[in-house]
Amino acid sequence: MTKAIQQSARFSASARELYDLFIDPRGHAAFTGAPVKIGAKPGSKFSAFNGMISGTALFTIPGKLIVQRWRGHHWKKSDADSVLVIEFVQEGKRGRIDLVHANVPEHDHAGVTGGWKKYYWKPLAQYLKNR
Repeated sequence: MTKAIQQSARFSASARELYDLFIDPRGHAAFTGAPVKIGAKPGSKFSAFNGMISGTALFTIPGKLIVQRWRGHHWKKSDADSVLVIEFVQEGKRGRIDLVHANVPEHDHAGVTGGWKKYYWKPLAQYLKNR
């Protein structure tokens, strides 16, 4: 089993606004630049980047937490789903996202680790700067 991916990123938006951007399909698509299917209710299906990643919502706390079962489209059938936990924390006027992504297969661990920065943190920071 691989080591869990742990990342934190700070943004010029409230924790609630960050949560809302992540969980709302239009908001999520606005900062990632790709269509997304996502929902907050347990059992809601998730897919992004034209099906490159998919999963299911396991649990949410509005404004604070998203937990998903998650996998890449190119993972082997024998690869177990990973678990993604995203916490949204208020720090003064800024929001912080703390991410733990567990059980990512070794063959995609580096790609997923870099992918969070490339496809989420950098575009989100740019989106918030330009709004």
